Amino acid sequence: MEEKKQHFPHIMLYYFKKGKNATETQKKICTVYGEGAVTDRTCQKWFAKFRAGDFSLDHAPRLGRPVEVDSSQIKTLIENNQRYTTREIADILKVSKSSVENHLHQLGYVNRFGVWVPRTLSEKNLLDRISTCDSLLKRNENVPFLKQIVTGDEKWILYNNVEQKGRWGEQNELPPTTPKASLHPKKVMLCIWWDWKGVLYYELLPENQTINSNKYCSQLDQLKAALDEKRPELVNRERIIFHQDNARPHVSLMTRQKLLQLGWEVLIHPPYSPDIAPSDFHLFRSLQNSLNGKSFISLEDCKRHLDQFFAQKDKKFWEDGIMKLPEKWQKVVEQNGEYVQ
Repeated sequence: MEEKKQHFPHIMLYYFKKGKNATETQKKICTVYGEGAVTDRTCQKWFAKFRAGDFSLDHAPRLGRPVEVDSSQIKTLIENNQRYTTREIADILKVSKSSVENHLHQLGYVNRFGVWVPRTLSEKNLLDRISTCDSLLKRNENVPFLKQIVTGDEKWILYNNVEQKGRWGEQNELPPTTPKASLHPKKVMLCIWWDWKGVLYYELLPENQTINSNKYCSQLDQLKAALDEKRPELVNRERIIFHQDNARPHVSLMTRQKLLQLGWEVLIHPPYSPDIAPSDFHLFRSLQNSLNGKSFISLEDCKRHLDQFFAQKDKKFWEDGIMKLPEKWQKVVEQNGEYVQ
């Protein structure tokens, strides 16, 4: 079996290039070589390496962590997934967490609303944000459209949300309370879509599973069914205006084709803008506050907490998340494209 295990990275790379995800690959390997031949965690680590552009198949050294790390590797990881934690990046690259933090600081990244973004936006990014927000403001003044918006995003939910302080951010910025991550924290991904009236559809993925274009498109079909049931007046009389960020599964060719098929208008969203994404600046901040200090023993336990959290939010909570968008857009314009609170 040990000799066969040496070939597993080649098999993983093969399935990666075939468009399979890590969980699917782990199941296929175990089907052939027996249960427990390779863990899902091992596959996830190899796939993260492949996504970072590293296709070398040499096994990483088992003892110790290299002191040096190439900043370009960290930058590539962040560009592929802006929601990686410093612990996850350190685990992928086999370096210390402090080394990752130092490199992120040197690269000019800062964490805003759980998303890594440039501390200083480029002139193009600033202009994109100003142009987009000004356009959306004028459009809404002419023909109000906020009640047509359906928005959504993903968020990791940790099973163990032990509170600690210390995430660094802007100078003079108070560090927020954040969950303390173990080396390999158990977590599930929440995928949720909502509008000014409340939750439309949400899904918790299996432990440590992430989103790809295939999964995202199947979720959009589920969202369409939820809209038909919960918002028939919106579906029948007006056009859905769909808001999402620029994560890769959201903007892939497959996803663009699916949204075209659904007939939804996709609202323009400038890069590096979690401060004007309702899920980031409104829903996820409140949700994280409810999670701090909580521990879950199962996926069902986690789901019960989410159901209770959503049920306790009144109509004003959901309405505020959408109706405050013009205020956010105005601030971006007034602050010449800089980040807003």
